[in-house]
Amino acid sequence: MIAVPAMRVRQFGVDFYQAVLTGSDVEKLVQFEVLSYDAGVVPMSGGSGKKRKAAINWELLEKRIARSAEAYQRPVIRKKIVELIDYYNQCAEAGNLPAVPGAVLLVADRRLEFERSGGNRALGMLQLPTEQGVLRALDGQHRLLALHQLGETRPISDVQVPAVIFDTLAPDQAVELFVTINAKHTKLNPSHLISLAGRRLYPDKVLAAGHDIIRALSEDMTSPLHGDIKLFGVGRGKVAQAPLAEELRNIFTSVQALSGREGDRFLDNAKRFFLNYFKQVERVFDKAWHGRKYSIRTGMALRAFLRVVPDVIAAIKANRRDPADANAIREVIAPWGETIGDSRFETEGEWRQKLAGGTSSTVDQLARELRAALRR
Repeated sequence: MIAVPAMRVRQFGVDFYQAVLTGSDVEKLVQFEVLSYDAGVVPMSGGSGKKRKAAINWELLEKRIARSAEAYQRPVIRKKIVELIDYYNQCAEAGNLPAVPGAVLLVADRRLEFERSGGNRALGMLQLPTEQGVLRALDGQHRLLALHQLGETRPISDVQVPAVIFDTLAPDQAVELFVTINAKHTKLNPSHLISLAGRRLYPDKVLAAGHDIIRALSEDMTSPLHGDIKLFGVGRGKVAQAPLAEELRNIFTSVQALSGREGDRFLDNAKRFFLNYFKQVERVFDKAWHGRKYSIRTGMALRAFLRVVPDVIAAIKANRRDPADANAIREVIAPWGETIGDSRFETEGEWRQKLAGGTSSTVDQLARELRAALRR
């Protein structure tokens, strides 16, 4: 056990601790992690950090960061690490400013023991297990990562870090507190919030289904949109996750309103439907989908294709076919190839002219054209 000085605080029946850790404690006890669905290496975002005063071993730092679908932290931003390390070095050299004056928030994976000292019931020593990763960063992960990296070039064993430690939070409570802290103060990316909602933040079958569909469209190797969607608001994709999630939510609301119990059945098979749907869209607009001079795989175009899904489903059901069947989808949307055509999506042609009307009108206009051209 590592004993650290602490004060026990109670608020509305919840106990937590204000403690003082050393830089060495941080290295031993804190587990760094980010939300990721890929077990491989997830690159840090925010630039390469070439303009820096101190060399940073990014490879070593990335190895220190765990990746898990059960985590909630966003990808690490390199620029913030660079700026923090430069500031820490300035503090160390000048000796006139504290480097980490504000408390970081940490969550323990088990109940901790607190031993009172003297007559004050709130003051004492907090007993921390010595196992690696017993604490996880709820707020302040960049500050702690920068401190950890600073330890490669400077001694940090005598650096004290104020910390608030929770040992009674359930996993869903930790996620809710993380979102409460970050959603407005640090402008948590809407796409990252979508990835937490539905299951991690609060139970919502529709949001969870929408999130699973977006992941499948982005990650399934057979998907025409493989790698095109920017999950968590970062990555190489060009299409934002959050607007697509909103369109999906509207689709599920419309389908459930029209179909009743059949809407729930559609929700269960939705991933299959949307994969097949966009495969057929790719087939109808093959030239535009794979050409460089077209804007069909953009957020606005994809939102329009999503917006007409309830109409596509209604047309398929009118033919007494399975909405998720690829052949049934192809039959209904086949007229798009002749009525609308690839030229509709030429970046320098009609698409640019429509774009002059604004984002909302562009999506609405394309959706009206798609809806009118369906085979019913």
